[in-house]
Amino acid sequence: MLDYTKINSETWDMWASDGCEWTKPISHEEYKEVTADNFAVYLTPCITVPYEWLGELKDKKVLGLASGGGQQMPVFAKLGAKCTVFDYSDKQLEAEKMVSEREGYSIEIIKGDMSKPLPFEDESFDLVFHPVSNVYVEDVYHVFNECYRVLKKGGRLLSGLDNGISFLFEESDPLKVVNPLPFNPLKMPQEKRDAMIANGDGIQFSHTLDEQLGGQLKAGFTLKALYEDRDRESGNEIGKYYPQYLATLSVK
Repeated sequence: MLDYTKINSETWDMWASDGCEWTKPISHEEYKEVTADNFAVYLTPCITVPYEWLGELKDKKVLGLASGGGQQMPVFAKLGAKCTVFDYSDKQLEAEKMVSEREGYSIEIIKGDMSKPLPFEDESFDLVFHPVSNVYVEDVYHVFNECYRVLKKGGRLLSGLDNGISFLFEESDPLKVVNPLPFNPLKMPQEKRDAMIANGDGIQFSHTLDEQLGGQLKAGFTLKALYEDRDRESGNEIGKYYPQYLATLSVK
């Protein structure tokens, strides 16, 4: 059986080595400027997470789920949170370690695959921060069930979600519809998977709103707020015509 999550971890290692913008850690100057009134973290490409979604972070236990890279966790640590980062990319975790050592704060750094049971006790965290990353796992119901399990009562799940529209089209001029949705390369001819891997995209999946919003509700969460977002100018052409992402705030 294809070990697709290992392929995806290696893909992120490659992107980090190549200097992909989603792997660039926060600078020392940016870290120094972080205060309770002045910080920015992202679940999706362009819109910063509203401060009220995060609430008071001092002494709160925060899990960065598939959130390595030294971008969000340093901000939360500077604001007084007790942070754990869980990611499957060695390079992304190395960036977390580098920033924490540079700035002198403590963080628990764990390598792991979120398609498997998370290695945490029930009700371990006050907040789970989960930027767009479930495109790299086939079963998002499992991810939301595990988030619900490891959150304390009243805990918050902040998720960045890909709505799937980018998988519908081929990047061409004009854009061309080529794939039915939901897109699952594990259920498609091998050449489709091979093409994704050869293109340096890893193995990615689209997920329906039934899976992503309904999956949170089925896990037991109450959906409190959401917003849509688009790619940055350097990203997918489709973003010029339609937002490709959702960010959600849900509470246990």
